[in-house]
Amino acid sequence: MKLLAGKVAIVTGASRGIGEGIALKFAEQGANIAFTYVSNSSAEKAKALEEKINALGTRCRSYQSNAADFSQCETLVNDVLKEFNAVDICVNNAGISKDNLLLRMSVEQWDEVMQVNLNSVFNMTKQVIRPMMKAKRGSIINMSSIIGLMGNAGQGSYAASKAGIIGFTKSVAKELGSRNIRCNAIAPGFIETDMTGYLKEGEQADKYRAGIPLGKFGTAEDVANVALFLASDMSSYVTGQVINADGGLYM
Repeated sequence: MKLLAGKVAIVTGASRGIGEGIALKFAEQGANIAFTYVSNSSAEKAKALEEKINALGTRCRSYQSNAADFSQCETLVNDVLKEFNAVDICVNNAGISKDNLLLRMSVEQWDEVMQVNLNSVFNMTKQVIRPMMKAKRGSIINMSSIIGLMGNAGQGSYAASKAGIIGFTKSVAKELGSRNIRCNAIAPGFIETDMTGYLKEGEQADKYRAGIPLGKFGTAEDVANVALFLASDMSSYVTGQVINADGGLYM
């Protein structure tokens, strides 16, 4: 029996990287997938992923939707409910970074990171909890970051947004636990994706790698495996938690 057989999962920002890895992992375990992408430049990748998931024997549909926009999230969830009749799992993965030292950081840079990284989690969670409450079940998984726990020079906005996700996650878990809705967060460390090409080689990469007890960078699949645990009934007694997928970087 597949761990997510018959479940419906929404994954935001899934046309590449960690989001793509999660969507594929969930589909392999029997989930029907609705995933989002934002820009027109990602449409081709989104279509390819949609076809790949459908070929696995589960249903999949991609939606061009901006999780930072509340009204678009409302439309998205309504469309998913019409298409799939349920929302059992929501993975709030959409995120960006606009790294800069505080002295040089503009208000616009700060606001954009907060809107995409933190507001999006509120927007999507606000929309999915109604169908989850009606069904008396659900798993919400919020993508934080190890940077939200330990901070990092030049990443004040990113760290603040990811730390905010953790506080929000714990509050939602307390509010909705009585409705059998669980809410947890994942804090990835250094994960090799298209956005982190600098990790692959060079002195800087060696420096980062040396600080990781497991001695290597993670992959999207490493994070997807944690998400699968949190989405499935294997974690039925787990809520309000932050699971670090960081190779032991932060202890």
